[in-house]
Amino acid sequence: MTMIDATHDPALTSWVPGADGHADFPIQNLPYGIFSIGDGEKRPAVAIGDKLLDLSAVSGLLPVELRGATLNALFALPAERRLALRRKLSELLSEDNHRPALTPYLHDRSAVTMHLPAAIGDYTDFYVGIHHANNIGRQFRPDNPLLPNYKYVPIGYHGRASSIRPSGVPLVRPKGQRKPPEADVPVVAPSARLDYELELGVWIGRGNALGETIPIGEAADHIAGFCLLNDWSARDFQAWEYQPLGPFLAKNFQSTISPWVVTAEALAPFRIAQPERPEGDPKPLPYLWDADDQGRGALGIELGVHLLTAKMREAGLPPHRLSKGPASNMYWTVAQIVTHHASNGCNLQPGDLLGTGTISAPSEDGFGSLMELSRGGTQPVKLPNGEERSFLQDGDEVLLSATARADGYVPIGFGECRAVVLPAR
Repeated sequence: MTMIDATHDPALTSWVPGADGHADFPIQNLPYGIFSIGDGEKRPAVAIGDKLLDLSAVSGLLPVELRGATLNALFALPAERRLALRRKLSELLSEDNHRPALTPYLHDRSAVTMHLPAAIGDYTDFYVGIHHANNIGRQFRPDNPLLPNYKYVPIGYHGRASSIRPSGVPLVRPKGQRKPPEADVPVVAPSARLDYELELGVWIGRGNALGETIPIGEAADHIAGFCLLNDWSARDFQAWEYQPLGPFLAKNFQSTISPWVVTAEALAPFRIAQPERPEGDPKPLPYLWDADDQGRGALGIELGVHLLTAKMREAGLPPHRLSKGPASNMYWTVAQIVTHHASNGCNLQPGDLLGTGTISAPSEDGFGSLMELSRGGTQPVKLPNGEERSFLQDGDEVLLSATARADGYVPIGFGECRAVVLPAR
């Protein structure tokens, strides 16, 4: 795993105005993204405070040439070359003598359009948030919420890469088959139980050849970075269609991600021990067990969900926080899900995206979906302005957030992951 170095120094400052103390993007972060100005070409950038630096314009100053409309080539680089790039960018943005050469290529982030950071070849969603799995399972199997395989296998399914969109792109309420409890036959109609899911996204870096595996001790070297992921879910479609093959139209209509890739290198200070499994739970099988991964394979990240309804927006009210909780509420580490994904010889490729699955805390203030908060729709969530929500309504906007924190280090954030729900078409 990437080690802590001078780029994480809490005393490090930047000459870029507003970068020092920035809630998301101080110089200790340096996430990558793809932007455009107006109808111009898509180009790679690094975020610094409320600005971004056009990396294609300063490519001659960097140890890695960065051009093009995606970050796939950057993800594919060996970890040591990505680290060299981070160190050079840290130098350029901290030492004042570089200000004249770089200032012309700084842009206000509010004035640009952000795009998907990579051409996503494949998307796989996992189910590693054990508290979410327990909460959902209890609604259907009160006495046995977890199926027998959960504690042996990192459960996942292949999602739809083509419908992933960056933060800010609205979500159109999906239509599909659902069978109301009182009906004898299903109907085709807009989803009445639309939900969000609070997840982390994992960007694959260096891949593996078809037929080869990724040993657990090497899995971290295949991870380029992280983002926020809202894997929207139509719960009514899902209840009707998921047996025997799993999610389909309930999940493939759209997923929303934060557009900035927080690198694995930036998160080095925020690595923590994987929580010990409860007494009596099985130890992971040997191919999923690595002592170093158990010692520092989890992430010290606080996740949050806010909701802004149409009425709140019209009244000028701020978004209401629905939940917050740590990303360490994952039964499996990110390295374990990467290793398991490739354990049958499946070839992962640079720019593939993995979702952790909904991350929930043990208590209600950290539940990661409305399905949990409303107890399957039976106990609506009361909002400060008097509104209630069992599931999302048209005009609702969901905002996900994440901040990595550790004693002695500057906290770093993930930027915004937000989308508003539009009526079905």
